[in-house]
Amino acid sequence: MQHRITKPSRLLDKHGELIQKGYATSLILKYQRKDVKKKLRLKEWDYYLIYNNDYGVALTVGKSPSVGLISVSFIDFNKKEETSKSAIVLFKIGELNLPESSEIGDFSYQDKHVDVSFRHEDGERKLYIKMKNCINGADFETFLALSKAPKDSMVIATPFEECKKEFYYNQKVIGMRAKGIVWIGDKTYTFSPDNSFGILDWGRGVWPHKTTWYWSAAQGIVKDKIFGFNLGYGFGDTSAATENMVFNDGIANKLEDVYFMIPRNKLHQNEYMKPWIITSSDHRIEMNFEPIFDRNLNLSVLVLSTMQHQVFGRFTGTAVLDDGSEIYVKDFMGFAEIVVNKW
Repeated sequence: MQHRITKPSRLLDKHGELIQKGYATSLILKYQRKDVKKKLRLKEWDYYLIYNNDYGVALTVGKSPSVGLISVSFIDFNKKEETSKSAIVLFKIGELNLPESSEIGDFSYQDKHVDVSFRHEDGERKLYIKMKNCINGADFETFLALSKAPKDSMVIATPFEECKKEFYYNQKVIGMRAKGIVWIGDKTYTFSPDNSFGILDWGRGVWPHKTTWYWSAAQGIVKDKIFGFNLGYGFGDTSAATENMVFNDGIANKLEDVYFMIPRNKLHQNEYMKPWIITSSDHRIEMNFEPIFDRNLNLSVLVLSTMQHQVFGRFTGTAVLDDGSEIYVKDFMGFAEIVVNKW
């Protein structure tokens, strides 16, 4: 069952529970922070991934009620290297709020170590971050602009079985054109809209303490049109809808369930750098995934922990659109990940 939400409404009722559950192709449900009842468990983030076939940059601003995280990562696909830096920001509850919509509202923060702003201006998303002593002692700075957002995006309102006041409201925008510059010390990296694209992962929700998710996305040019996909599963009650969509020329095509087949060794441990298979229950997406680089993190502090494997690589396979036509891709750059959080 894939229930499409077509009627605009508030996201949460007076009890802090989802009014509608399912998927949409735009933000027709209105998220308001004041409606959330379990505010001490509220998580909010804006995550941008901008890349071409040679390198990519990930920018994250995330927050819980009194702690913020500002993170930058640069990934060189050719050298198979990654450098990252995060800044933890402490503030009073109610401060440093992210916008309640991805479509309007800006965010900015500045201290002696980091300067960040995400703005809507002249029909573009303008992204700026400067972080001092970021990567091997060098400063990191980037000006990026994302434009030509597709008509459709992946939007889903997902409940959690553990508690009716827990939810996840998520938008994934796939296939924006990207331009700009990244400076790391004296090195410069340029993103051109001819071959560079941006993904936005916009999330607002009240989560259980332990969660696991699988997520994969890719974007690029196929037959002179922007093509991409968003695939994911692993958390929440997805009986109303999944987040799986294929996008062709800005139009969403809805899929059923997907599965990530990650190779395992004799000890039943995932071997992330061996080829994966990604498939769907309706057989409308069949992809072989050849890993290039595993961007991994394993961190544990008291009762909090995270285990992350974001694996970048190239997809080869087919996707079937709603009209039955088939899209074939070969060596199509993207990523697939598994994340286990206790947070």
